[in-house]
Amino acid sequence: MGMHRRHFLVSTAALAAGGMAFSGAKMVWAVPGEISTPRSGAQLKLSSQLGVIPGKSLEEKLEKMKKWGFDAVELPGDIVGKVEMYAKAVANAGLKISAVCWGSAGGALVSEDENRRKDGIRMIKEVLSAAGELQSTGVIYVPAFNGQTKLTNQEIRKVLLDILPEIGEHAVSVKSRVLLEPLNRKEAFFLRQVADAAAICRDVNSPGICLMGDFYHMYIEEPSDFAAFVAGGPWLHHVHLASRIRVLPGQDERSFVDGFRGLKWVGYQDYCSFECGVQGDREVEIPKAMAFLHEEWEKATLPGVA
Repeated sequence: MGMHRRHFLVSTAALAAGGMAFSGAKMVWAVPGEISTPRSGAQLKLSSQLGVIPGKSLEEKLEKMKKWGFDAVELPGDIVGKVEMYAKAVANAGLKISAVCWGSAGGALVSEDENRRKDGIRMIKEVLSAAGELQSTGVIYVPAFNGQTKLTNQEIRKVLLDILPEIGEHAVSVKSRVLLEPLNRKEAFFLRQVADAAAICRDVNSPGICLMGDFYHMYIEEPSDFAAFVAGGPWLHHVHLASRIRVLPGQDERSFVDGFRGLKWVGYQDYCSFECGVQGDREVEIPKAMAFLHEEWEKATLPGVA
């Protein structure tokens, strides 16, 4: 049997990152956007969604996160009207706020119903304003899960290019940003690869419209984690962490080294956040997963890059 396509492309991406020769000629990695050469200064800053963390209260969960060495917490999409509560609890725990996981609002912004679209635009502006007050990285947005809109891929993209400039302008005004999240084909038919999100960000051309990547979805949809993150380049501002079967990193054979090389290539300095299930005792397994990720980060070397 030949090499699996994903493993082949991962290997060639790694060779390109190292500038190694192949078939007598130096490989050239075609990189969209601005990140055609590696940048220095990348950091591994760990965050988690609250649902992953054990505890009976918000305060107890945040206390455990601080003890285990997390840098930040990813908040749910219910922050409107709860800004003061979340801000106080997170500050008391000595943590930062990474992203706000808002979702799709039932596909409202790309609905075939124009009135639903207007309502969706109002809702995302409200959550962006709250996210800005909380000094979060941004608001995670999925255009539509499967079954949430009757529009085609082409129609959805046109709607987004029509509405995102206004939303991006609002995001900038409240010191926040939209984070487009690609999903795998089992969950969404539109926006499945990081490069697709990057193309939308490029076309909208607003600092308020950016993107994120998720290791779980990327394993299904991307031939190379490295190439996906490099494609995200200047627009990449959040990462979700999950293994191949959507449990903690390190709980199956999923490697994070290739993706971490990509993050180092783009000089990534935002957060990587757990969005996954847990096999076993969370009190034991979560610290183990954090240690595993630090080990993977150290393995993800790029020649000449600190």
